[in-house]
Amino acid sequence: MKQIIVVNRSLALPKGKLAAQVAHAAIGAFIAASAEAQVAWLQVGMPKIVVYAADADALVKLEARAREQQIPADLVHDAGRTVIPAGTITCLGLGPALADVLDPITGELPLV
Repeated sequence: MKQIIVVNRSLALPKGKLAAQVAHAAIGAFIAASAEAQVAWLQVGMPKIVVYAADADALVKLEARAREQQIPADLVHDAGRTVIPAGTITCLGLGPALADVLDPITGELPLV
């Protein structure tokens, strides 16, 4: 079990903003997961990997693929209170889910 957070690389977010958006995606995807997946992920130490995708369009496509496979997903749209406009797609949280389910979707993406 693991979680993958995919960051919109085109935004070149400052470190603090990036960390906050990754946290939003991690929590949102966790909430979207089944109770069984939540418990299993918690029991293995909450592993997560943060990767980049090129832009918002790539995140939307990844979300669609994940939902087709019933992978918990949360596409984060910024509130617009700081450095980017409201509604900007910043991150996509995927999982917790089994690695063999997530890896075909995100395995080629570069690490943050």
